[in-house]
Amino acid sequence: MSKSALIVIDMITTYDHEDAELLLPSARRVVPVVADLLQRARSRDIPVIYVNDNFGEWRSHHGELLDKALQGPHADLVEPLRPDDASLFVVKARHSIFFETPLTYLLQQQGFERLVLCGQVTEQCVLYSCLDAHIRHFDVTIPRDATAHMHQDLADAALRMMERNMGAQVCDSDELWR
Repeated sequence: MSKSALIVIDMITTYDHEDAELLLPSARRVVPVVADLLQRARSRDIPVIYVNDNFGEWRSHHGELLDKALQGPHADLVEPLRPDDASLFVVKARHSIFFETPLTYLLQQQGFERLVLCGQVTEQCVLYSCLDAHIRHFDVTIPRDATAHMHQDLADAALRMMERNMGAQVCDSDELWR
């Protein structure tokens, strides 16, 4: 079996952005699923890497992003997903987890071959990250119930594109690490 990492995309947030109201219902459904994936990955010593938008806070680091999200109005969506001391954290500025970040180097340095992508937003950051992982020759798995979306129809189309065009394995989260 190839060496895997669980990558949590953009779940450390205050939800203080345009379109947040469209995202929140889906995020509320996804948080318990992602929390369960985190617990299962950690219990099997599968590394967890958070890759999170910096929301234009160019002087921020992961601890500040986490503190701000935990003090925000939707801290209940962040607390169950809190990074532990073993988690890695990469800050990003755009949609893809790879764009202008050290993630490719980190993944190659650690010998990862398979990436399990979860988080938000299915039809944006997850989709673009899957494409960039694919062109970097990583195997990708997307647990469909562990990605939050703003528009169900676009999320469904994005999942089909990831599966058909990028060779991603799209599955339910309960199919992983049981």
